[in-house]
Amino acid sequence: MTEEEVQSLPHILVVDDDTRLRELLRKYLAGNGFLVTTAKDAADARAKLESLAFDLIVLDIMMPGENGLELTESLRRDNAIPILLLTARGEPDDRIAGLEAGADDYLAKPFQPRELLLRITSILRRQAAKPPDPPASLPVRLGPLLYLPDRDELRNGEEVIRLTTAEASLLRILAASPGLTFSREELTERSKVAGNARTIDVQVTRLRRKIEPDPREPRYLHTVRGEGYVLRPDG
Repeated sequence: MTEEEVQSLPHILVVDDDTRLRELLRKYLAGNGFLVTTAKDAADARAKLESLAFDLIVLDIMMPGENGLELTESLRRDNAIPILLLTARGEPDDRIAGLEAGADDYLAKPFQPRELLLRITSILRRQAAKPPDPPASLPVRLGPLLYLPDRDELRNGEEVIRLTTAEASLLRILAASPGLTFSREELTERSKVAGNARTIDVQVTRLRRKIEPDPREPRYLHTVRGEGYVLRPDG
């Protein structure tokens, strides 16, 4: 394989403090058509992310220092790279915590290498198939907040309210067609939220915390039972 062909392979960053597992994953994924870089902890991963471009991160949760959930939350503030979490804890609450942190998928240990490969392939396929974001629309008023699609900014007066990549993508799509209901499947396809219907629900919950006076009683971002979500701004 030429250097050019190698560089065209999907690049995976594997982050795990278990040296043996890290090396096994490196060899397995490299043998199945991926370019693989490894990191022993979150600090090492950050260093690699500063200097290299990746298509996906396979990230262990239970690591010394900054754990996988904390690293995921931090990366999600300004990075849309897909993240697949690995953990020895497979309870539903643990999976939900991972999705709430911004992960795209979650795989409990022990797992079959083939399942990991299939999940990685599925995430990358969804990423490649996503259509471009809708064109910018007019500013949208949400009570005291103003969303500016052309800047991807949510403002409260002079204050800019930080949106994660996933939150901004969802709000951009909904604000471009106020009053139009989008199914969870449509939002998954059109947004930068890789995952499934449950992932969309988690991201909508996070977005409501930022735009709603009372997230438990949504005024702007409504659930349409059996159909999906709709944004109904002021004016």
